[in-house]
Amino acid sequence: MTSRILILDYGSQFTQLIARRIREAGVYSEIHPPTRSLEWIRTWDPTGIVLSGGPASVYGEDVPTADPALLEIAPVLGICYGMNLIAHIEGGVVTSGERKEYGRAELRIDESGGIFRGFTPGERLTVWMSHGDQVQSLPPGYRAIGESQNAPIAAFRHESKPIAAVQFHPEVAHTQRGAEIISNFLFELCGAEASWTPGAFVETHVAAIADRVGTSRVIAGLSGGVDSAVAAALVHRAVGDRLTCIFVDTGLLRRGEREQVERTFRRHLNIPLVTIDAEARFLDALSGVDDPEAKRRIIGHTFIDVFEAAAQDVELAPGPPVEFLVQGTLYPDVIESASPRGGPSVTIKTHHNVGGLKPGMTFKLIEPLRDLFKDEVRNVGRELGLPEEMVGRHPFPGPGLAIRVLTAVTRPALDTLRHADAIYLEEIRNAGLYDDIWQAFAVFLPVRSVGVMGDFRTYDNVIALRAVTSADGMTADWFPFPPEVLARMSTRIINEVPGVNRVVYDVSSKPPATIEWE
Repeated sequence: MTSRILILDYGSQFTQLIARRIREAGVYSEIHPPTRSLEWIRTWDPTGIVLSGGPASVYGEDVPTADPALLEIAPVLGICYGMNLIAHIEGGVVTSGERKEYGRAELRIDESGGIFRGFTPGERLTVWMSHGDQVQSLPPGYRAIGESQNAPIAAFRHESKPIAAVQFHPEVAHTQRGAEIISNFLFELCGAEASWTPGAFVETHVAAIADRVGTSRVIAGLSGGVDSAVAAALVHRAVGDRLTCIFVDTGLLRRGEREQVERTFRRHLNIPLVTIDAEARFLDALSGVDDPEAKRRIIGHTFIDVFEAAAQDVELAPGPPVEFLVQGTLYPDVIESASPRGGPSVTIKTHHNVGGLKPGMTFKLIEPLRDLFKDEVRNVGRELGLPEEMVGRHPFPGPGLAIRVLTAVTRPALDTLRHADAIYLEEIRNAGLYDDIWQAFAVFLPVRSVGVMGDFRTYDNVIALRAVTSADGMTADWFPFPPEVLARMSTRIINEVPGVNRVVYDVSSKPPATIEWE
């Protein structure tokens, strides 16, 4: 890996977007807390450093800061709080602004070159602001290169060193030409190389996995989702038939998922696969349980028990010892659990993934995707030859349909939901909208509704439909289906799914709602 950018996270809601934009430009990036020592940063050897935004004021007490020596290690870009921090530690003055700036604002560019290479002096851009403080006066050796109505110093640079800063957020889609500003930082100030590609990732990680595993055997748990499938395919490329995949059919899957997994891994990829039919065991364990957190715990514990028993059977089979376990951990899983100060974040709900093994298990973990975002995982899957029906699949929670049945989980409720969900997704595909949606699913509601079918009164179940657009699932907006598409979905579900007489559509965004209902 030739070039890599270190992002120090001061608490901005957009920090992951910074990493994504840098990677989209072909340069590797990682997010770390600002508590990293100078020694650690020098050893990491960044090509460039980005200081993110954040909610604090640099002149406050007990706020995250930086050693001025940080600015000597590599080229630096400060964004929002990061800009104020550079000004503050270099001897400038940062104060609370008389007027705050949130949302769209107009930026006037005062000079071209550097991060504004290709821009024209006097040019005006719409940018996304989110700040209440402003740089009142610059430190010695710095000059202003951009201004807005409420921020006379909305961008600055050092006169001789590769240090630049902006008060706005170039990583946000609302900022015009934001990607160009980030690219200018990467390639003009840092001299980075655009070598971060799916092909390079596969080549590097296949070699590293093969070297680490040696002659041992490996097992992987498949959920039917993108992450576990890509992780398994990548490891299989490295170790061949010494990988055995274990697929646990919990009985909580969508219609046709088991068949798709078996078809893809056994027939298409020729990867050894063991399928465990554990539907009865899961439904017995969930009997009478309607609390969502209790469902997650029960499913997680049952999954572990079933998976461990299957893993032991694989261990007893002839061959080298089984020493490694593959997990589809992604980069957001790694960084979302830590605050900018290194502490735990607030738990909204137990994580959807149901992995994790008991302390007594002796497997060494292989997490080949822990450096990747979801869109990067999909691209690696395509590089590995996985079929598009699997690579392009919407996210699906580990607990499966159990958290989409908002009552105690029963086989009749699951069958009703599966049928409605299959019709819903079929109509989305028929309308050519599947790839425009981040996630779409049906929910079995804990209410019954009066209706009329023919000349008869009914008192039946209600199905809610949910579809959202999102970049990474952290925030989401509801998807605006054309009315005629919604009408077809509703008509088909009511006519074809026994026991359903009403369909509703969820128009809540995240936040304040979550994507899942439980």
